[in-house]
Amino acid sequence: MKTKILAVTLAAFLAGCITHESGNVYSKHEAGREQTVRMATVDSIRQVQLEGSQSGIGAGAGGAVGGIAGSQVGHGSGSQVAAVLGAVAGGVAGNVLENKATSKNALEITVRLDSGEMRAIVQEADQPFTPGQRVRLLSSGGVTRVTP
Repeated sequence: MKTKILAVTLAAFLAGCITHESGNVYSKHEAGREQTVRMATVDSIRQVQLEGSQSGIGAGAGGAVGGIAGSQVGHGSGSQVAAVLGAVAGGVAGNVLENKATSKNALEITVRLDSGEMRAIVQEADQPFTPGQRVRLLSSGGVTRVTP
């Protein structure tokens, strides 16, 4: 029962680690901020992967689950050794799970500005782009998004 509760807790923590690098999603503090708009033409698109987070939450929760599960094995010092091994294995597994759960498909979008300059922007692959398509580059606070 304790293992199930900790597994659900781990899943909830991982869901909280997810961030957005999307052309369609804005954080609350970005609302109402002025953005610079530049027009461009898509030159090329390349599929890439945004790596997941490694906040330590996955490792901590996985270690707790593994430690509790390991402590159920054997008696006395054997149970203690199993708990330690379970905690280490759970921590490693939790870290990998967090990274995989929070990674995202993305696009590297290379555009030619109307000035002739080239720019490349990486963002989540949540909207399609095609070479030759006219797009807007929205920039604010060091972040640039590509939108149709």
